Amino acid sequence: MQHIKNIEKLLKNELSATETYQQALDKLKEGVGLGESEALMPLLEEHKEALASLQALNMRLEGDPTESSGAWGTWAKIVLGGANWLGTESVLKALLEGEKSGADDYRAALEDTDLLADIRALIETKLLPAQHAHIGALELLLVA
Repeated sequence: MQHIKNIEKLLKNELSATETYQQALDKLKEGVGLGESEALMPLLEEHKEALASLQALNMRLEGDPTESSGAWGTWAKIVLGGANWLGTESVLKALLEGEKSGADDYRAALEDTDLLADIRALIETKLLPAQHAHIGALELLLVA
């Protein structure tokens, strides 16, 4: 059962990430951040792929369907709502914090000694490296 709880938490994170990136892209397209929105599209697509991978694992393990991003998604909506009038930098910083939090959750999941091998492999080979790449991409956008 712990495996399912781990996956459900990670699923909520990825669901939140996809919602947050979509909102950020919409806000950047409204304003002057058109170049940033193009740079963020691949990150959104990678979060969608991660979400699909975790949903498939969750279904295979007969976990509950996860349709809500929970508290993290609510926080992201609040931050992005305020970021709209604070500017592009605030949007990028909010996304960066979300990516760092997601990476922390993936590392925490890897500390579970009972974690199933296929979940561990997915996190180690795909999901955590993607989080690190997203952090680097956002940091580059912030200094540009």
